[in-house]
Amino acid sequence: MRRPSARAYTLIELLIVILVLGIAAALIVPSMGGTGSLRVQAAVRTIVADLTEAQSDALAFQKGRAVVFDADTNSYSIVDVNSAELDVENDLIRRTVIQGAEFGDARITSVDCDDDTTLVFDEMGSPVQEPMGTDPAANGTIVVSGSGQEFTITIEAYTGRITVARTGG
Repeated sequence: MRRPSARAYTLIELLIVILVLGIAAALIVPSMGGTGSLRVQAAVRTIVADLTEAQSDALAFQKGRAVVFDADTNSYSIVDVNSAELDVENDLIRRTVIQGAEFGDARITSVDCDDDTTLVFDEMGSPVQEPMGTDPAANGTIVVSGSGQEFTITIEAYTGRITVARTGG
């Protein structure tokens, strides 16, 4: 009766496996450290999504919407436009705070919407200079930075088209 021969891995096979695992680890480890940049990008996407929602709401409900930014608290509020004066407290639809590890410690570093921190959409979803106004607003910009990156969100005059560009980092 023949005994089955024991099968084992050779030293060369083990070295090849270790080499392949080492290469895979070298590719994965740097990307694991880059999660902060992905979180800052998530903050930018959140802001863009909320701007788009406010613009779509204005068009859908045929009623103005405003987005009031507060760079000091790193937040913004979406507000229903009911008069020429915004009442953030009573007409608040939603408030969003961009903070903490969830957003990679991203900061809203500047907001310029016609030399103001408030972006107003008329009932057609176009940016206007003031609540209940009809004069088109100039291009607006919101700058978000964090994790060594900087992004500029631009809201175009007349059309309200929203674009994002990496401007630093």
